[in-house]
Amino acid sequence: MTWSLIARCPQEGAIGVIVASRFFACGAAVPYVGARVAVATQAFCNPVWGTEGKARMAAGEAAQDVLDDLAGRDLGQAIRQAHMMDAEGRFAAFTGGDCTDWAGHLTAEDHSVAGNMLTAAEVIEATSASYRENADLPFATRLIVAMQAGEAAGGDKRGRQAAGLVIHRGEEHAWLDIRADDHAEPLGELARLWDVAQERYVHFAKGMPGAANFSGTPGREGIDADIARAEAQRIADGRCSRSFAVDTPPDERK
Repeated sequence: MTWSLIARCPQEGAIGVIVASRFFACGAAVPYVGARVAVATQAFCNPVWGTEGKARMAAGEAAQDVLDDLAGRDLGQAIRQAHMMDAEGRFAAFTGGDCTDWAGHLTAEDHSVAGNMLTAAEVIEATSASYRENADLPFATRLIVAMQAGEAAGGDKRGRQAAGLVIHRGEEHAWLDIRADDHAEPLGELARLWDVAQERYVHFAKGMPGAANFSGTPGREGIDADIARAEAQRIADGRCSRSFAVDTPPDERK
């Protein structure tokens, strides 16, 4: 199952994993991301490759060394696939010999792509090419657009069902974590969720606490002002909200 993209964006101080598959809730099973490292474990995924791999790379081990050790210890390595990025920004990838065709991976200076049960190698090639060619886009948009290019090139040969996107910005907790677990157009749904995130979530996230700022922004004045400006700009641009949220009428609130 699945193809995924791991990338780092020095401009935003971010690392991210995005995944799509004809498999329920792939966004829960595949990505393991930390403050400076990332793992995608897929095919017949072994979650310990994710948890152990993330911990060891965060402690300073090289991605290739960790991946070689995990594959060497796993009796099921022939049906595993994984790729990862270590704390120095180095990438490594592994595709077991019994992964269902088409299966393979590629690594580049700032990203890696791996997939199995794909229509052809063009899926990961198109994903990588799109990521390289869209450096002007915001990181989350760039990741989604890259995966949409892979889907346009054939994607998962079984069809579509789920997708997930996780981005960290130098913290152990996620800056953004969105998923479509069971959807006819999962990557399109990620794009909608990212659009909705611009309304309130990304402004709220600016004030979130972190390891170096335990209290974050303890007031809401600046956050509310940013949200109001974003809403005013959206209205001025003639863009409707894409949110499915339903508000309780003011006179019914307690």
